[in-house]
Amino acid sequence: MAKQEVAQEEKSLKRKKYDKQLRRLQAELCKLQDWVKYKGLRVIVVFEGRDAAGKGGTIRAITERVSPRVFRLVALPAPSDREKSQMYVQRYMQYFPAAGEIVIFDRSWYNRAGVEHVMGFCTKEQYRQFLQICPEFEKYIVDAGIILIKYWLEVGKKEQLRRFEARIKDPLRQWKLSPMDLESFRRWYEFSRARDAMLEATDTKHAPWRLVRSDDKRKARLNCISHLLSTIPYRKAPREKIKLPKRSEKQRYDDGASLKRRRFVQEVY
Repeated sequence: MAKQEVAQEEKSLKRKKYDKQLRRLQAELCKLQDWVKYKGLRVIVVFEGRDAAGKGGTIRAITERVSPRVFRLVALPAPSDREKSQMYVQRYMQYFPAAGEIVIFDRSWYNRAGVEHVMGFCTKEQYRQFLQICPEFEKYIVDAGIILIKYWLEVGKKEQLRRFEARIKDPLRQWKLSPMDLESFRRWYEFSRARDAMLEATDTKHAPWRLVRSDDKRKARLNCISHLLSTIPYRKAPREKIKLPKRSEKQRYDDGASLKRRRFVQEVY
């Protein structure tokens, strides 16, 4: 391991302490999940940030122990030709939550304020219109009774460089690098200006941005989950005690013998 990585690891939250805190917070997320289902709440959580800011790891920490039927993850690919012809936010709205759901957007309609603007994938007029209309659109979401939470993960230049270099060296992480990622790395300051303009235009009272320092991934995950839990008021939902029923002996059947002729996977381990 390189000296820089060793130094980073020493500063980082120790694994044992991190795992203990994460398990505690994940247990609370399970309680939140039950409450959201019980009360029929609708929640949207938006994750934005630079490439390698730690969005994926934070989202995994949130969704690891909960039901995908309640915590739904949405990570959309580049829009198709048909979607490009639609109203801009249309492709996102079809994924909005019904009662008892929390929808997590791994990148969202804010693509227009970030990568599309910086890379020239939208016109200046489309960008200007987005910044103007977005707060009104989000006011509509909130007024409809949906809880909207927006996180920006902020990673520093040195830490982003370290993570990109680690991805290049590690074959298990090279899939995370795309030509777009490399171009965004080159345009650091252009993305900084786009970030600041986005925050200035869309950090509103009804839908505020919450910034998460993410140079330390473990701390960022814990801080984000802790804030999420504090944002949505919840209590322990009433549940019936679970008791396993006795297995019925009617129509008893030798289910093991019926499988002997079937093709099982070879037990290598």
